Amino acid sequence: MHRFVIERSGALPFLRRFSSRAASNLSFATIDPNQLSGAEPGKISNLVHGSWTDSSKFTDIVDPLNGELFLKIPDTSAAELAPFVSSSKSCTKSGLHNPIRNVERYLLYGDISAKAAHILKQPEVENFFARLVQRVSPKSLAQAIGEVSVTQKFLENFSGDQVRFLSRSFAVPGNHLGQQSNGYRWPYGPVAIITPFNFPLEIPVLQLLGALYMGNKPVLKVDSKVSVVMEQMLRLLHACGMPKTDADFLNCDGPTMHQFLLEARPKVTLFTGSSRVAEKLAEDLRGRVKLEDAGFDWKILGPDVQEEDYVAWVCDQDAYACSGQKCSAQSILFMHKNWGASFLEKLNNLAKRRKLEDLTVGPVLTVTTDRILDHLQKLLRIPGAKLLFGGQELKNHSIPKVYGAVEPTAVFIPLTQMLRDDYFNLVTTEIFGPLQVITEYTCEHLPLVLEACERMEAHLTAAVVSNDAKFLQEVLGNTTNGTTYAGIRARTTGAPQNHWFGPAGDPRAAGIGTPEAIRLVWSCHREIIHDVGPVPKGWSLPPPS
Repeated sequence: MHRFVIERSGALPFLRRFSSRAASNLSFATIDPNQLSGAEPGKISNLVHGSWTDSSKFTDIVDPLNGELFLKIPDTSAAELAPFVSSSKSCTKSGLHNPIRNVERYLLYGDISAKAAHILKQPEVENFFARLVQRVSPKSLAQAIGEVSVTQKFLENFSGDQVRFLSRSFAVPGNHLGQQSNGYRWPYGPVAIITPFNFPLEIPVLQLLGALYMGNKPVLKVDSKVSVVMEQMLRLLHACGMPKTDADFLNCDGPTMHQFLLEARPKVTLFTGSSRVAEKLAEDLRGRVKLEDAGFDWKILGPDVQEEDYVAWVCDQDAYACSGQKCSAQSILFMHKNWGASFLEKLNNLAKRRKLEDLTVGPVLTVTTDRILDHLQKLLRIPGAKLLFGGQELKNHSIPKVYGAVEPTAVFIPLTQMLRDDYFNLVTTEIFGPLQVITEYTCEHLPLVLEACERMEAHLTAAVVSNDAKFLQEVLGNTTNGTTYAGIRARTTGAPQNHWFGPAGDPRAAGIGTPEAIRLVWSCHREIIHDVGPVPKGWSLPPPS
């Protein structure tokens, strides 16, 4: 059955007759996610100076569910970087637009966002991107559609006049007639964006558009395993009126991207990913970075036990949705003893519902099975540690060995053992997969829980599950995580478009999604003091001072 879309004036000529099954009916699309296979591998391109180009060599990307080659990605070499460096440097420090130059581009991007939001809301387009996400970063359909939905809502939020409102300035009266100071949000000009595999649509779209809204010219590098998603989204944005020369799209390995950054010297680089790489970039780029790095994210269940089934469900979602491959995933659960063994049994039963067939558990794309199980064994050698559930490789799977395939797993570590210097770093090592640490505390041991939170290095997300006002004040007042949920419905995961998502406690911290995040990451403050006079009548040359 076909669906017809009624176009408004000035609307979108590429919204043709859609079939819910055929991506070929989407005129912006060059890939059909349902046809990707060894027999029909997809091929994507780079974008530079407004042209789609190839590299001399390509990287083969295998299907994470069966190991079959199904995508060919440009493997751009260092010798092929010159056009990208030239394109980046063609943008001045004052940007493609700013509050006093090319201001019509604020309206342009409000219009682009409105059109893209409208298209992305069409069921055929939503399903196209959700299925494409599933093919390269396997997750349940609900999780994949959620990613598309957040992206669509973000675009809606910055439609119309909302882009220019991001650059709202202020004026302060001066000391005399004709003097006034004006504060502006000013672009950086040439910038770079590096994003990970786990949210191949949401993270790069929100950061790319944020950079463009503020007047920057970005070069975008996404994880090669998933870059097909963003290549298709760029084609959609071009169809919505985005100038092809506004952003470049570079596919290459990590060392080549590092070389690009050293040669092009973008004024700011947004990096989302591991803390190790983030620190390397911060050093080599002399601090010209914004970071949304890894998080060993904690959740504290308070002493007031209530809504146990709901809290258990949220804990399961936080720890194991997307196979634990969220930077906001619940890494450690501090459980007040009042919750008891029955609560752990609920967690176990919920984890057992997850299965590979519906991708509620699936391949782990950055950690192998052996690495996960080896880390688990190290944890289990801590005195008092015990396996609560999981701890086995998935059965009857064809996931290639370069990836991980492990059951949802939880290991109990006594709080006092966790805090020992010889165990703390091990216990708080982030494993980007379906493994969490659980520990127990009493009210008198709350200071030990807060000590653990203080000693952790990454401060991304957190949750305090309690409706006890005094307990909330105690925990929230003594912690610093950037995105923190508080209350009986608190969670660690979830980066909707309506609130800030990002770490705290680091001057390099980047946010995503909100006007505050966009201004912080993609613009700086510029003060222009207008002083046009008049010079006072009778003015005479004063003595030197």
